[in-house]
Amino acid sequence: MLYILDYAGVVVFAATGALAASRKQLDIIGFLFFAALTGVGGGTLRDLVLGRTPVFWVIDPAYILACVATGVVVFFAAHLVEWRYRLLLWLDAVGLAAYSVMGAAIGLASTSSASIAIVTGVLTATCGGILRDTLADEASVLLRSEVYISAALAGAGAFTLLEVLGMPSLASSAAGFVVAFGLRGGGIRYGWTIPRYRPRAGRDPEDAIGKR
Repeated sequence: MLYILDYAGVVVFAATGALAASRKQLDIIGFLFFAALTGVGGGTLRDLVLGRTPVFWVIDPAYILACVATGVVVFFAAHLVEWRYRLLLWLDAVGLAAYSVMGAAIGLASTSSASIAIVTGVLTATCGGILRDTLADEASVLLRSEVYISAALAGAGAFTLLEVLGMPSLASSAAGFVVAFGLRGGGIRYGWTIPRYRPRAGRDPEDAIGKR
């Protein structure tokens, strides 16, 4: 299950990167660059944080080849999809859910720490999308109002909790995926959000001086 989620996350995120390149009308090299950057970006940061070097795609170049193949397919097929931005959002939700579980699993295996597992799950699931949006000059996922990073946090947390409780990996992986995808899908479909900071009037400096 984890192996499937790993490749699914890479391919799906690579597709979102290539779709972002199609929206910017880039050439084939631009498609391949965005596909690779988005596909392996989050996992690369995770491996560097954990000290797992060489990083995963250097050890197994099949990940980069999967990104390249995905970029080529999207280059020739993107024009067939009129609602490319919606497709990008839903594919991104699948990739986020898969990578939140995979990143948490690698973090837990590397450190045996539940808190580090959750952090690496969030890093793996979100950093590729952040890099994609930043370079494509799109609205960053960090600035969107609907659920995004919190979905990765919930998915990684659900997986880690069940793993610590001794659940079979298949069950904990499926549960983490469903939680993350369900929350992110709700954010896309229904606009689910979490409470945001609301500015309030601060204390009057004169009052603060008077109460010393």
